[in-house]
Amino acid sequence: MPRDDAVRRASTRRAFAKYGGTVALGGLLAGCTDGGGAGSSDSDSPDADTTDTGSTDDDRAESQTEDAADASYTASISPMGEVIFESPPETVFTRLTHHADMAFALGRGNDVTALHAPDYYDGLWNQYVERLPGVSLDWSGLYSSWQPDKEKLYELDSDIHLADPAWVTQVEGWERSDIDEIAENVSPWFGNSLSDRHQEPAEEWADGYQYYGLWEQFEIVAEAFRERERYEALAAVREELLSTIEDNLPPEEERPTAIMIAAADIESIYAYTLSNPGFLTSHTRPLGPRDAFEGSVESGTVVDFETILEADPDVILYLGGMEPGTDMAGRRTAFEEDAVGSEITAVQNDRVHPQGARYQGPILNLFQLEMTAKQLYPDAFGAWPRYESGPYPEIPTDEQLFDRERVADVINGDP
Repeated sequence: MPRDDAVRRASTRRAFAKYGGTVALGGLLAGCTDGGGAGSSDSDSPDADTTDTGSTDDDRAESQTEDAADASYTASISPMGEVIFESPPETVFTRLTHHADMAFALGRGNDVTALHAPDYYDGLWNQYVERLPGVSLDWSGLYSSWQPDKEKLYELDSDIHLADPAWVTQVEGWERSDIDEIAENVSPWFGNSLSDRHQEPAEEWADGYQYYGLWEQFEIVAEAFRERERYEALAAVREELLSTIEDNLPPEEERPTAIMIAAADIESIYAYTLSNPGFLTSHTRPLGPRDAFEGSVESGTVVDFETILEADPDVILYLGGMEPGTDMAGRRTAFEEDAVGSEITAVQNDRVHPQGARYQGPILNLFQLEMTAKQLYPDAFGAWPRYESGPYPEIPTDEQLFDRERVADVINGDP
């Protein structure tokens, strides 16, 4: 059965986890070497008792176990604590796209085994990947893991579950015991998602739960994959981008007012905040736009044209507008043809711009920092093209805020 195979392989090539501490490797790794030792029929032979150095089969088994233990390494992330890895993970289970994008950034984008809404996000991410020369990404047809099935995790047999167990246990049918079972029999959990907007974990996970910034968590994940060099190369690109932004931001009183919205149809418009703590705002918070709602609207609040007109933003950022199936021109038209919507300053000045996704990892974050800087501050960073469809627009080289070739090289293994 798949489960039995997973249990067997867990002792030979997996990472071993214990929440809040470490696990002894001796007994688990010894199973790798127990194939023909002192209990075999050849052990009665005079030549089988010793070698030239006087070591026995038991000595050799102990030595091999020690070698395997020496090759192991640890990484630590909340809420799991310290995890011991026997070797860098290859196949990667994810649930949310910030983790899938981290795997992608570390050269394992096509080794992802599961993802929430994989076809949707495959289409969205590839709009940006188009501008990374020589890079490919294919998440289409993967297992959709928003409500993961435990037996499916056995079947996928991934080397790491890059997902937050404190969030997974919020899904119906999942208990802490199920989390522990998968960690023991398949592979460890190593992810943090409640840092998205600093959500409160359930009581069983609350003790010591830590929140991370997007790139802070990416650094930790890179340690789990033994990809420190890749992380540092991408972090340098980001630091240069942030420095460019900081050096050219206009004074706060001269900045535009803005809102971020998402809507599958114009009857249900959801508003999202731009600067609250958490990695969901990691592409807007550094740009410091003024909140047109002035703090009166919380993330996920349903608003209508009247509410938006009352706030009267200078810029509207439209989540999901870069996804291939989104009719961005139609979304603008819906505002323009409405008696109330057409009075909004952003609509009148043609400043309704597309966005990608809030659950961004490092690669999407670079693109979204650039695009949002141009959408908010065209005089400082160069104008954002009027986007309606197709991949991320081609930006003139002298107006690009980060080096695409450099990022592509890192993803492809040349940090």
